[in-house]
Amino acid sequence: MLEAGMHARQNAEFRTQSSTARHVPTPECGAPPLQAPDLVTVPARQGLEAVDILRRGAGDCVGPVLHDDGCDTLGFLVPPGTADAWDVPGSTCTQTDGRGMGLAAPGPPVEGTGWLLPPGDAEPATDPVVLREALGEAARLIEAADNCR
Repeated sequence: MLEAGMHARQNAEFRTQSSTARHVPTPECGAPPLQAPDLVTVPARQGLEAVDILRRGAGDCVGPVLHDDGCDTLGFLVPPGTADAWDVPGSTCTQTDGRGMGLAAPGPPVEGTGWLLPPGDAEPATDPVVLREALGEAARLIEAADNCR
């Protein structure tokens, strides 16, 4: 649902060309993206686990996170260019090219979404390497919990 909303609404002010730029993490978690961020979308349960993992480890290095109104998915803002090589099963990464990404606005950038972690309260973007690890750990925790039933 988040993915569809990103494609449905375009914001010319933030529209940029596709980028093959790569994120280079800094000791302070990650450098702010210079262009429009990409969006990693995951099932809400896995995303919430990943947010907890990210907030507990690595110095609270999680960027803004969106949720859809149905609470089915979460979307992590990641540096531009992440979608070019994203291959984590059970998730998608979409180049936003700035569509709907008015991060300075007080409300969420796409109708039908809300901020779980709003901009300004978090890093400008989540490091994709750290997110990949957190999503993997979250998937293992969920699988273990489901197998204990």
